Amino acid sequence: MFTEFFYVLKDKGLNVSMTEWITFMDALNKNLSESSLDVLYYLGRMILVKTESDYDKYDLAFMEYFKNIKHTDEVPENIMKFLDKEGMKPDEQNIALYGYDQKRDMNETKRMFRERITEQNSEHNGGNYWIGTSGGSAFGHSGRNKGGIRVGGKTGMRSAFAVNGERKYVDFRHDKTLDIRQFQVAFRKLRQYSSKLDVPETELDLDKTIDSTCNNGGYLKLEYMKPRKNTVKLLLLFDCGGTMYPFMELCNSLFQAVHKANHFKEVKTYYFHNCIYSKVYKTAECEYGDWIDIEEVFRLTDKDYKVIIVGDAQMAPEELFDVNGNYRGPNDGKSGYEWNMMLSKKYKKIIWLNPRYHAGLSSRLTWMEAEDTLSQIYHMYPLTVDGLKEGIKKLMSPR
Repeated sequence: MFTEFFYVLKDKGLNVSMTEWITFMDALNKNLSESSLDVLYYLGRMILVKTESDYDKYDLAFMEYFKNIKHTDEVPENIMKFLDKEGMKPDEQNIALYGYDQKRDMNETKRMFRERITEQNSEHNGGNYWIGTSGGSAFGHSGRNKGGIRVGGKTGMRSAFAVNGERKYVDFRHDKTLDIRQFQVAFRKLRQYSSKLDVPETELDLDKTIDSTCNNGGYLKLEYMKPRKNTVKLLLLFDCGGTMYPFMELCNSLFQAVHKANHFKEVKTYYFHNCIYSKVYKTAECEYGDWIDIEEVFRLTDKDYKVIIVGDAQMAPEELFDVNGNYRGPNDGKSGYEWNMMLSKKYKKIIWLNPRYHAGLSSRLTWMEAEDTLSQIYHMYPLTVDGLKEGIKKLMSPR
């Protein structure tokens, strides 16, 4: 039973063990799903999913396998049209007419709800029987009935299909491309504090205060230390234009996350197109002449800068290996490969974040030759939650 569902779960990337599957089958045999698709959805998720980051995978598998199953609690479209109208408010007269303390058993409420779905064929506002608004019915919204089923309005009685169709858990995925909030959380780990500053001791030293208070017979004795400052200096290099157009919003989120953070000692940002050559651009438009020599960037930054390169590494081989490969500006006698080698030797900590990167993928396409080469020069990571975490861990490692 449901054997194909097991393989659909596997196909979506869920690591379901045989023990978990047997437990799920046992739960079904004991009718713990109550012959309800919604209950089945939550029962399966509880048993088969180990972490919130896999909720979205489970939702996709559930939707695919059960898409043709009729759902008895699905509200017909003609009823939902008037239930989802904007501006509906509780009717004060109906609030007074129908008491708030009316309670029903949820199973009984669901049974009545299914009956109304089959009976009702028109809009109802007020009253205490039909699915409607502003009344005392146990079904609808903007009414007055404790313990009823809300349908439409700001929330609703929706099937498991409606819930997972929205993909509410897509942001939980570890393999999801990042947004600004996730960037900000990840960058908090890119911190390295130092208190070796010639400033007064104005920051409360909690551990020392506790020790001194204990040694002082329990009487509070405050201890202070020099304030700690983040010593991390960051150099960002963004690939802009061409094949990076689909990732413009993503790169902007990363840029905003970095520049909204106040825990970096210094941040410098430059741009390039496809490959890093003798010059990098000052703005994301990468306009001809609006650039700075890469050797000047070397002079303005020391070897302790943490460097993050963001790009998809998609280019023709000659753009990387030919001394005349830069068709938008000068090479200054060196190939892109040579300039990238100089960059990698300048800084102690440098990573490349690639929104298209899949480690271990063979070079079947011409442009992947450049990606493979650059992944040998730099530590390259996919631009995902896990990828960024691993990249930052590399930047902060002692060696």
